Amino acid sequence: MTGLASALRARAFIGAAALLAFAGTAASPAAAVPEPKAPREFVALDAVDRTILQEMRYTTAHNFVGEPIDGYRQPLCVLTRPAAEALRRAQTRLLARGYTLKVYDCYRPQRAVDHFVRWAEDLADERMKAEFYPLVAKERLFADGYIAEKSGHSRGSTVDLTVVRLPAARTRAYVPGEELTSCSGPYEERFPDSSVDMGTGYDCFDTLSHTEDPRITGVQRANRQLLKGALEAEGFVNLPEEWWHFTFKPEPFPATFFDFPVARRSVAGH
Repeated sequence: MTGLASALRARAFIGAAALLAFAGTAASPAAAVPEPKAPREFVALDAVDRTILQEMRYTTAHNFVGEPIDGYRQPLCVLTRPAAEALRRAQTRLLARGYTLKVYDCYRPQRAVDHFVRWAEDLADERMKAEFYPLVAKERLFADGYIAEKSGHSRGSTVDLTVVRLPAARTRAYVPGEELTSCSGPYEERFPDSSVDMGTGYDCFDTLSHTEDPRITGVQRANRQLLKGALEAEGFVNLPEEWWHFTFKPEPFPATFFDFPVARRSVAGH
């Protein structure tokens, strides 16, 4: 009886220990899921060309949403290597003429596009209307094509950019809550971002942003053609509704919408 009792006590102790171990495992936090990384075909633009200016709007509150956008961890332009190298060639053309490129947005994670969609569905949030869509009702943003559930930016070969005359002036910081001015107003009244006069500001939800809008003439039209010509010569195609929007062709990933965050670690080692 003594041996049997000892065995039963040992078995009970082992069972209790196992239950405690299980309970401890269940109570511990789940292991963090690692963030997705970019395929090797992606690079940071500044690893290819350090002279191109970067003013990454979606890491800041100075955009049509009015807050930093999901997925933008660092103010960094990330692109597929062919697109980045084509931008470097276009930059060489422009530098010879006394200008530089400045990028506003490059690769855009799908989670950022989802953020745009949620914002567009919230009709009460119009904090940035006076600057970015003063003449468009927010409920029309989907129907008019300004917001969509997928973006070519998420494929990695699309870039939003402008031209700056050298020597480049520093862009002043946007102060959240400051008085806003219309992106389609006169150049001297718009938010000063160092760009040459393109007829509208960046991300302006207005038909004046159409690259070939006939109301855009003179110097404004010449500036748009300067940008368009430099990029088209290196394989980029302009989106006719947005003078700032260009996609390198052929795209390495024509049907894949990525969701890795915009951060240097996403392309580390590439």
